[in-house]
Amino acid sequence: MENLIPIIGMLSGTAVPVAVFIWLYYEGKGKRETVLEISKNLEDTSKVEELLKIFEERKKEPIDYRRNGVITIFVGAGLWLLGYIALGVILKGVGGMVGLIGVGTLIAGYLYPNTGKELTNAVDDFEKQ
Repeated sequence: MENLIPIIGMLSGTAVPVAVFIWLYYEGKGKRETVLEISKNLEDTSKVEELLKIFEERKKEPIDYRRNGVITIFVGAGLWLLGYIALGVILKGVGGMVGLIGVGTLIAGYLYPNTGKELTNAVDDFEKQ
């Protein structure tokens, strides 16, 4: 009976990733079957490629590091404040670390432009020099 708690703890740590994997598999299963059925009836390969683009869920836009940096800074500030008010020194340290990660992400957003317009402007500015 004493060994039951550590075993349950180890199993619960592996149960979450397995459950997410199963969930994602069944979520995409219907899409894969639909694409397969439609592609059997299509003879033009360009239409099959258009169909795959429709079902693709990934964003084409680059990651906005500035937005993510601001969000991370405020998460860090919230953790620090929670540590200051209620939970102690460790959470203040974690909040400070998360906030500094946010500052680094925010700086990266300004150092590495990510939108097409920003990249074009950066290239134009470089070519003028």
